[in-house]
Amino acid sequence: MERLLFALVAAVLVSPCSGDHTKFCHGQPCPEYTVVETNENFEKRSYVATSWASTPVEGEDASDLLAAFSRLKAFWDKQKKAGKPLPDSWPVLITRRKAGGADALSLSWFLPPGSEPEFSDTSVQLEHRAAGTVYVKSFTGTPSLDACQDIADNLKNALTTAGIAFDSQTSTGAFYDSYYSIIHYNEMWFQ
Repeated sequence: MERLLFALVAAVLVSPCSGDHTKFCHGQPCPEYTVVETNENFEKRSYVATSWASTPVEGEDASDLLAAFSRLKAFWDKQKKAGKPLPDSWPVLITRRKAGGADALSLSWFLPPGSEPEFSDTSVQLEHRAAGTVYVKSFTGTPSLDACQDIADNLKNALTTAGIAFDSQTSTGAFYDSYYSIIHYNEMWFQ
């Protein structure tokens, strides 16, 4: 039940969109990248520098994800009321950072170039991700913690086998579709 709730929360975090701006972003803004290499185990991409609105996720329960979602939604709404509306964007990121035997989770929404939000709420922070290489494994199906962990483990093994240096302590799940979509496109990222 907890996994189903997690999947529901993770996939509903962004409202459904329409259009076909890019292959997975449904006509909404998303980070720019160039595919450098593709093989059967992963894709190597070069991303431009990006900015994100990020908030901590206090645990792995559905209620923790809902609380994080609520903070980001309130942040988005506050920007709109201040006359600086932020467009819907893809993907939604859930990042897991391992440090000192503990995991830190964060939930992030992409800030398109030119966005100038005001960060007055300390629970939502501006996160800059430098331009760089990202190794990506895509997968379909309703996202869950177990599915994400399995994909992360497979991608780690593929990168290690290929002799590629990467940060194995930080993994990011990127989600591009609403929970109510018939098809779910998701990605696992390592840098």
